[in-house]
Amino acid sequence: MRDASSEDRIRLLVRRKEGCEDLPLPRYQSPGASGMDLHAAVDGELIIEPGQVKLVPTGLHIAVPPGYEAQVRPRSGLALKSRITVLNTPGTVDSDYRAEVGVILANFGDEPFAVKRGMRIAQMVICRTHQVEVVEVEELDETERHLGGFGSTGLQ
Repeated sequence: MRDASSEDRIRLLVRRKEGCEDLPLPRYQSPGASGMDLHAAVDGELIIEPGQVKLVPTGLHIAVPPGYEAQVRPRSGLALKSRITVLNTPGTVDSDYRAEVGVILANFGDEPFAVKRGMRIAQMVICRTHQVEVVEVEELDETERHLGGFGSTGLQ
């Protein structure tokens, strides 16, 4: 489905948790999509009350290649229509993490929200990462912004 050449592609190894064979694997919904949908691996349905936060299982274990991370992000439709979001946006799945991927959903709406089995609850974006060498110095170079802090470049 993607237009990327084979040199641009990386492999994401995925193992389904036992009992989750009925759930779709993550996939891109369009040729230009950046994120792959993650589906809820709940039994029946899980209710998230207004103001509540719940960990929703996906039934997936993944092996992100070294030098990459999987970012778990909200689905804009759920956020707009139901005020459901991923609380720790973006959630990070490190390349050495092998436990089941879970999605921390928060209900900022006024009504209970039912998460049903197989529902698309979040999206996952694979991003390149870099580990840096931390070097302590006595001073940093000055910039135009310098020590302005939050909001120092204006609100518009």
